Amino acid sequence: MATVPKFPWVGLLALAAAVFLSITSEMIPTGLLPDMSAALGVSEAQIGLLVTVFAFTVVITSTPLTALTKRWPRHGMIVGVLVVLGLSNLLTAVSPDYAWVVVSRIVGGVAHGMFWSIVGAYAGHLVPTEQIGRAVSITLGGGTLAFVFGVPLATFAGHVFGWRLSFGVLAGLMFVGAVLVWRLLPAVERDDDSPAGRRDRSVPRPRDRTISAVVMVCLIVAATMVGHYSFYTFVVPFLTGPMGVAAGDVGALLFVYGIAGAVGLVLAGSVLGPRPQLGLVLALVVTGAAVAGLAAFAAQPLLGLASFIAWGLAFGALPPLLQTRLLHTSSAAFRDTASALYTTSFNIGIGGGALLGSLVFDAGGLLLLPVLYIVLLAVSLVLVLIVGRMGARASAAG
Repeated sequence: MATVPKFPWVGLLALAAAVFLSITSEMIPTGLLPDMSAALGVSEAQIGLLVTVFAFTVVITSTPLTALTKRWPRHGMIVGVLVVLGLSNLLTAVSPDYAWVVVSRIVGGVAHGMFWSIVGAYAGHLVPTEQIGRAVSITLGGGTLAFVFGVPLATFAGHVFGWRLSFGVLAGLMFVGAVLVWRLLPAVERDDDSPAGRRDRSVPRPRDRTISAVVMVCLIVAATMVGHYSFYTFVVPFLTGPMGVAAGDVGALLFVYGIAGAVGLVLAGSVLGPRPQLGLVLALVVTGAAVAGLAAFAAQPLLGLASFIAWGLAFGALPPLLQTRLLHTSSAAFRDTASALYTTSFNIGIGGGALLGSLVFDAGGLLLLPVLYIVLLAVSLVLVLIVGRMGARASAAG
């Protein structure tokens, strides 16, 4: 009688903690703009560019570095990149000027890109295929908690005790996280690491048949995230403008949005994870409907608030479902490279969405942003349906 392998809770929670620290490290400058600006003698816009520098460093470096290090042990690499992220935050904490901060964020961006190229595939290697959705949702739960608790707490501490202390404490937590991952995360054996996976290097490897579908999933990720960040980057002006929310209430409303996103993530792992294709279709449709409702009923408090919460709920399910769809689509041998492409696509969405949103905002006003978002969600939905047909044809051919 076959035994069902024990679900690797401890290892996945260690990964989730690492994700929490990584996302907090990426986004912490957004909450400390005024403090860092005043201390370093530069504009708040220049501090805001630190997030862009970080994101585009990920875009440029993650895929080539993943290819160069594909034979390295994944377990040791996760420990290593957490140490480098800790050093990056420590360098930021002691930076004498803005140029030093930029260099420290570039170092962090390189490590962050490597981390995200590994972490999703790692979760997939720890569990059987039917449990990938659950494993990914647990791992990415650390990112949701970073937005709900990590970044706000780091921001609060930075305001009260100084921004340098926030970066210093985060550096210390990174080093602790590296130790926890080293001790608690099981090592994994990939296809290329096993005796069966070793091959004669003189014989060309056949082209992986899942590459086309993986590229399609990455296009879905890019389109979805460009749409999201084109609007979400300017969500505070939308809340205080068309929705008429008092400035003092914005923080509480964003916290509610984050909690709704956490609920969406739980639904993605527990209900929709085993069927990521159906889950993606539902999440994209509900996200589009919620954003449309937000634009249409912005001036009506109850309907506007309900639409805002529904947006958070539906979008919270999208990242884990997209990662799960990627891992279901990719062959096991191609997962690390697929995860690197996914990371690149996601960060193109973050940086490109903010840029596109600012251009549309300047050209046509705030209310055009939800329209842009809905159009890009429609593009993503069409691509999801195409990927579904590709998968059905591949199954029939196999």
